[in-house]
Amino acid sequence: MGSLKEFQDLMKKIYYERDLKRGSYKTALWLVSEMGEFFDALIRFNKPELEKEAADVLAWLCSICNLLEINLEEAAFKKYSGECPKCHSTPCICKENI
Repeated sequence: MGSLKEFQDLMKKIYYERDLKRGSYKTALWLVSEMGEFFDALIRFNKPELEKEAADVLAWLCSICNLLEINLEEAAFKKYSGECPKCHSTPCICKENI
């Protein structure tokens, strides 16, 4: 197992040239499409398919971040540095919006 940064680097190695030709907007559309497939699997609660779609969502998110020169791991830990970014508590004590 590797880190999120290693996974993002792997996606760049495999797909960057293709993603660059497609562009950031069309690559983002693929991410949205994969989110739809993830939600479809969630509605049916098909666990094996959920796992595959979750991996696809992460892969496409890494691809768009590569195009935009965003280190996803760094950005995630910067925002979520051990506490909720809104209430600054662990665990979060924000009032839920349901």
